[in-house]
Amino acid sequence: MTQFHSRPISSGQTTPHEDLTRRVGRALSHVWRKPIAGHTRAAFEQADAWRRAQKSRGFILDSCCGVGLSTRKLAMRFPEYSVIGVDRSADRLSRDHGELPDNALLVRADLVDFWRLALAGGWKPERHYLLYPNPYPKSVQLKMRWHGHPVFPAIVGLGGRLEVRSNWRLYIEEFAIAVAQASGVTAPLGPFDPGDDPLTHFERKYQASGQPLWHLVVQLDYRPGLLPGAEFMPDL
Repeated sequence: MTQFHSRPISSGQTTPHEDLTRRVGRALSHVWRKPIAGHTRAAFEQADAWRRAQKSRGFILDSCCGVGLSTRKLAMRFPEYSVIGVDRSADRLSRDHGELPDNALLVRADLVDFWRLALAGGWKPERHYLLYPNPYPKSVQLKMRWHGHPVFPAIVGLGGRLEVRSNWRLYIEEFAIAVAQASGVTAPLGPFDPGDDPLTHFERKYQASGQPLWHLVVQLDYRPGLLPGAEFMPDL
């Protein structure tokens, strides 16, 4: 049996960041004018065409899918849905983890742009997964965490059943605070046990290393207006 010795998150930050609510408030009130990259726009258009061609009654978005193991497993767990996994690394997406199910698609794109295009394009995922994103544990790195990033309103605005997992409890705690500020929906965070079928290698590694895992599950309404300027997104 493979032994894992993954180090737990180390951070000088022990409580939710003092600048979190200000950053979320700014993201909710200021138009972010970063241009959409051409390669992500092309990838989104291909993914959108694939999604529209599916016969399933809904779809699942697997953001930051890495090597696509979670996308494959979600597609098998939910055969009645189409599942779209998105990651920015061509190297990760190219690794062989078995045949991709017919109801799954892997997309190479920058999620900062992809989420905005999805919101402007009327995407309404039934489920949205953010599994073990890089926690950026240094206090000065708040703006690099998804809940401290200008794109955060797009994540919340897409709606659906959003699930975020991490081996750093504080990341999930901050995410819950940010979601409540943006949506008015309060969702408790809690410990998470993946059982015998973890969705990602990270999940398996952390579990085998004896680290506690945490997750947040929240049901959100589709609210494209949360992202200032979303109505102008196609013209960027």
